[in-house]
Amino acid sequence: MEAGQFNIVSLFADASKRHPDRIAIIEKNHQITFAELAQEIDKTASYFQQKGISKGDRVLVFVPMGINLYRIVLALFKIGATAVFLDEWVSFKRLNLCCKIAECTAFIGIRKARILTFFSSEIRKIPIKLGVAYKDYGIPAKNISTNVNDTALITFTTGSSGTPKAAKRTHGFLKAQFSVLEKKIDPEISKVDMPVLPIVLMINLGKGITSVIADFKASKPESLKAEKVIAQIEKHQVASIASSPYFIFKLAQYAIEHNVPIQNIKRIFTGGAAVFPEEAKTYVQAFPNSTSKILYGSTEAEPISSVNALDLATRNIAKDKGLYVGSIDTAAKVLIIPIKEENIKIQNSDELRTNSLKDQKIGEIIVSGSHVLKEYVNNPEAMERQKIWVEDVCWHRTGDSGFKIGNELYLTGPCNAMIENESGYISPFLYEQILTSIDGVNAGTILSIKDKNYAVIEAQSKGDIEKVTPEIMAIEGIDEVYLVKKIPRDPRHFSKIEYKKLKNMLASKLNL
Repeated sequence: MEAGQFNIVSLFADASKRHPDRIAIIEKNHQITFAELAQEIDKTASYFQQKGISKGDRVLVFVPMGINLYRIVLALFKIGATAVFLDEWVSFKRLNLCCKIAECTAFIGIRKARILTFFSSEIRKIPIKLGVAYKDYGIPAKNISTNVNDTALITFTTGSSGTPKAAKRTHGFLKAQFSVLEKKIDPEISKVDMPVLPIVLMINLGKGITSVIADFKASKPESLKAEKVIAQIEKHQVASIASSPYFIFKLAQYAIEHNVPIQNIKRIFTGGAAVFPEEAKTYVQAFPNSTSKILYGSTEAEPISSVNALDLATRNIAKDKGLYVGSIDTAAKVLIIPIKEENIKIQNSDELRTNSLKDQKIGEIIVSGSHVLKEYVNNPEAMERQKIWVEDVCWHRTGDSGFKIGNELYLTGPCNAMIENESGYISPFLYEQILTSIDGVNAGTILSIKDKNYAVIEAQSKGDIEKVTPEIMAIEGIDEVYLVKKIPRDPRHFSKIEYKKLKNMLASKLNL
């Protein structure tokens, strides 16, 4: 690929020429057309250059999802700089750690974030610090070309325990990822989309599609007011949604409880956490005119497989002995290898085939493909742990366990949460589906500590635990029931159970 041939900015520029007067982004009471956004990106890019930001600089961006975020990020891409993303839910400790890993030379943040510069030793080291506003110097930005190997984005994995991994996304990687995701989400189905997943809004900008920012705080997912979001959907005639499962489920719950099916949504695209058959049924019921596509993947490999909600809703997870996550994507190659805690080195493809498990055998899911991330920033330990290089092909260890049947993929839970016994493995997923189907249980899972299996339950009320305990104890394989006020979930999607944190919490309470 020639220098400058692919850049998100070039895709956006083409879209803004085709649809200059079309609304690009709607954010609460503010909106901006493609032509207006293109002008602001040019002026912002010039401002950044005048402030000393140049090609290859890593710029920490601490700005909520909205018009300003995409103006800033596209301006950085335009001048060949690298945008370093931090989530809104980031803690002070994590902020310092991420700054140290990324080695940024500039910082752009909202006022609240800039206050942190007084308290963060790592941010204080960054020489250039800017707010979200810009000054129009009246000087055109210098055109900077990029190639496939230039870094466009650095994003961080959830990293709820241990060191967060900084994912290095080159322009070439973004092109491969966009190409695969574009086919999956089918953006042409809608001229107005509600993308809660930031990467999807970027695709929309390249395709000339209007994006409506959902009215809720991503840093506080539990504060989501479904009625406010549904009102936005109706007001702006939103036809598609791309979000985490938690977001979709909360809308679906509201629609079902109030008997107000959301009729005008034609397509739902969701990923980032497991969706069980019972939840898929709510999607089908609440969005009767929608095709809901559920993706399985990760920060490093998105997507790996996909399934329609209607298909998933008819599955029996206990009968399947795993959560069906659909057909493996044509862009991905997937193998199942034995579950091991240690780093894995494989010399050649023959050895890889020998180490791969047969259909229906549970092991760790590994994936390769052009859209699979090949590098972390300043983290050789993660490179050794997560990547297996075989004859110049990078295989990513997902950390998830599962099995294949032909081209169909099934999840059985994170490798570190699997319970090994004399007959193989016990999957927490199987228990989570059963436990959440019991009236009075909000969420539940199974943990093994010192050869005893605990059903850990988040009940709807304290009174419910006495009512549900006999039913839970009747489930095969459970030795004790333990109640917690809240089962810890990942802060990004508020859907995945943080098994390690939960296990430590339980062990501490039980003095084990």
